[in-house]
Amino acid sequence: MNNAVQGRAPAHQKGNFILLALTYWLYFGQLGVLGPYLGIFLDGRGFDSAAIGNLFAIITLSRIVGPSLWATLADKTGKAVQVLRLGCLLSAVCFIAIFYVTSFWGVALAFGMMMMFWTAVLPQLEVITMQAVAPTTTSYGKIRCWGSIGFIVLTVGVGWALDSYSTETPVYVSMALLTALFFAGLLIVQPPLQRAHAEGRGSLWHYAAQRPFVIFLISATLLQISFGPYYGFFALYMRDLAYTGQQTGLLIALGVAAEVVIFLLAQRLIRRFGVWWLLMACMLLTAFRWYALAAWAAQPEIVVVVQLIHALSFGLAHAASVHFIHHFLPAHYHSRGQALYISVAFGFGGALGNYGAGQLWDQGANAYGAFALAAAFCLAGGIALLFSRPAVMDNNATPIHE
Repeated sequence: MNNAVQGRAPAHQKGNFILLALTYWLYFGQLGVLGPYLGIFLDGRGFDSAAIGNLFAIITLSRIVGPSLWATLADKTGKAVQVLRLGCLLSAVCFIAIFYVTSFWGVALAFGMMMMFWTAVLPQLEVITMQAVAPTTTSYGKIRCWGSIGFIVLTVGVGWALDSYSTETPVYVSMALLTALFFAGLLIVQPPLQRAHAEGRGSLWHYAAQRPFVIFLISATLLQISFGPYYGFFALYMRDLAYTGQQTGLLIALGVAAEVVIFLLAQRLIRRFGVWWLLMACMLLTAFRWYALAAWAAQPEIVVVVQLIHALSFGLAHAASVHFIHHFLPAHYHSRGQALYISVAFGFGGALGNYGAGQLWDQGANAYGAFALAAAFCLAGGIALLFSRPAVMDNNATPIHE
């Protein structure tokens, strides 16, 4: 066994897995800072809820075009790790502008440019990780879960810091994380290209236009639309309900802690139940989660319970989605397939959800309506899945391209 390990290429060895885990830790740690607390930062800069929603939407729009551009470059050149490094560097450089701009459009441009380059990171990281673990006994979930751990640590830490320091704290922490992310990316080793799979029949759209993939994208997009009130206003909502910054950070971290457990179990769950059934369960339970926040968020025990559902809302749904794309598409289209998923679901869906939440929120006066509507979008996502057959998304089904 030791000889086998020593004979592996560097990309498939423990040292590279540690670097990949660290990169996930930093990437999602940064998301754990800006995701929950960007609203508080913007509120501290004097923006009202409508402006915050608009800023979230503009920032998220960068995720529509960016991922596909970067992934096309990565797939055509085979240099995913170089694209990842470039994205890390330019994200950090663009983020510096946040410390010097104060106007709506200045902040929107700075965050939008940062996000444009930041979208180069995750699709390449997902593909590199899936390729690196493929010939080993290490699972994707064991590496990806470190992203959730980073999210927990930074969310709790910044939540605590906000009780003692200014609302500018999130951007200072984010700047440090983006810088560290670049240096971590310099050390990652990309697995050798699988030349045998370099040429696939047809284009990406030959596969992406097929019914199962279209249904998958529609459902994933509706799920991300539903996250609008949570991503944009959950921290402000908790503050309005008299939760402290530290309590809010712990509540967010609780959901992500459950997500860590799910990532460790995801592969086993996918083999046991299949992608379709897991995605359906995620949709229905997330719909319950949003309605519970709409109706009973003043009760801490209810918020604790629904935050645990984040393990399904994001963790299991994302793991199942990555698995589906990786098995449905030929290897030559993996980067672009992941990018298409991020662009449409997280980009278009996220932007629409953020914009809608901003228009509905009304400084918290219509929190019930915003979260209730989010629940309806999740139910719609579950209904969309009914138009596809479970066997097509199942791990045991033969991929259409084979």
